Amino acid sequence: MANKKTREIMVPPSGGVLRDFMMRIKLILRLMGDRRVNLFLKLLPLASVAYLIWPVDLAPGMVLPVIGAVDDAAILWLGSYLFVELCPPDVVKEHMKQLTSNLDVVEGGDEVVDAEATDLPDNK
Repeated sequence: MANKKTREIMVPPSGGVLRDFMMRIKLILRLMGDRRVNLFLKLLPLASVAYLIWPVDLAPGMVLPVIGAVDDAAILWLGSYLFVELCPPDVVKEHMKQLTSNLDVVEGGDEVVDAEATDLPDNK
């Protein structure tokens, strides 16, 4: 059991749901514009978005009311997840590093600067 490999998730969760969602959208848009990502792989998120627009539904809402409402979201999630996971790992890490560079906490940021405040008189 000590030799068991654990698979590393490409984009680990790093905040709230909305923050993670926006980070995923930005990452997908960056990867779509990157020339190092295979053109056929770029069809995956496009096909999942096209499924929303397509008038034919795999699970119609009238026949399967609960599944019919969830299948669109599931296809979008699956398309975006597979796209990011199938992209070259070094390219994904590079874009994630650029996206999260402004979110990193500065080392040694717990230093306190001691100062005095002075009120200036109004010159009217």
